[in-house]
Amino acid sequence: MRKAKHFQVYIMTNGPRSHVLYTGVTGNLPRRVFEHKNKVGSRFASKYNLTRLVYYEMFCYPTDAIAREKEIKGWRRSRKLELINAMNPHWKDLAADWRDVYKPDETPEILLAPDPSRPYGHSG
Repeated sequence: MRKAKHFQVYIMTNGPRSHVLYTGVTGNLPRRVFEHKNKVGSRFASKYNLTRLVYYEMFCYPTDAIAREKEIKGWRRSRKLELINAMNPHWKDLAADWRDVYKPDETPEILLAPDPSRPYGHSG
């Protein structure tokens, strides 16, 4: 039997009590946090060095997670801070010791830009 899929809404920041908060939704929190910490996948998070996971919630259905993400994004900053403080009053990086939770493939796939001189843009 296949393992049930879960979806998470999460908040990343760049330091304790930071001014910059990033709210996102994902189906694989360890992978997404790895991406943030390695500045992959989000220009905003990369620009502001948002590498500290300070809050997350889990959902069974993606529509519920997306609705919650939109709800949180619509809140004033003060309410987001209350949410974080309720779960994580010291603003610890909740993923600080997740180094072994998600590891990408040892041999990353090399993505090549399409070659316009070849039929259908194939480069290999």
